[in-house]
Amino acid sequence: MAKTGTGGGGKPDLATLLGFVIAAAGILGGLIFEGGKIKDILQFTAAMIVLGGTVGAVMIATPLRVLKGAANRLAGIFMDASPSFGNLIELLVGYASKARKGGLVGLEEDAQATNDLFLKKALMLVVDGTDLQELRAMLEIDIALDEQHGEEEAKVLESAGGFSPTIGIIGAVLGLIQVMKNLANIDEVGHGIAVSFVATVYGVGAANLLFLPAAAKIKAAIHLETQRKEMILEAVCSIIEGINPKLIRAKLEGYTHAETVKAKKPGAQPQTEPVTES
Repeated sequence: MAKTGTGGGGKPDLATLLGFVIAAAGILGGLIFEGGKIKDILQFTAAMIVLGGTVGAVMIATPLRVLKGAANRLAGIFMDASPSFGNLIELLVGYASKARKGGLVGLEEDAQATNDLFLKKALMLVVDGTDLQELRAMLEIDIALDEQHGEEEAKVLESAGGFSPTIGIIGAVLGLIQVMKNLANIDEVGHGIAVSFVATVYGVGAANLLFLPAAAKIKAAIHLETQRKEMILEAVCSIIEGINPKLIRAKLEGYTHAETVKAKKPGAQPQTEPVTES
């Protein structure tokens, strides 16, 4: 049987990609309009100081486990993996209807078919006849721990956003030291001043165009994932209680807010997409 899930797709996140393009166009365009050249800010030494120093500081401040998770999260901001709440509701209501007709044990096949780890665990607890209060407590612990881990990973990027401007200042000071050592050589003076200012630009730019926005986007993704899991929790608890599937749908639609859930024809199979959990 084909695996089913409840997540979004692996499509590129246009908001992130366009954001980088617009930010780069605005900054570089302003530089050019002011008579500057792009090569004026292409300083390998400054980039090495800022990026190397920032990465090193973050590694010192962060446990390795959290650091790996943050790196994966950072790579993931370019892909849109937002959960489709409409598809999720259809899937969960379908489970409720099946359990109402054939009993809770009938959900075992669906549990084995899904690649959504949280949904699989929830369904297996239902099939195993776990007490309602115990099931809710176990899944709430999972949700809280996953949210805590996600917040820790987002804070890594926030830390990088705090370190990089300061590292940029260190780069500026190092450049000025070279200026003071070579006041008699005008070429060396110019190079040192260039490195000084560019290091500051790199530090502030990395913080405000990459690290801090990425941390905000990761927190938004964590919030949506938590909301998705809470919907699953409410659905399986309602299934155990034997609540009518129509009432379960009404309850779950309260989570969607801005997303409009379109009713599908009776007998239609819910469209689901694979989800991968870290």
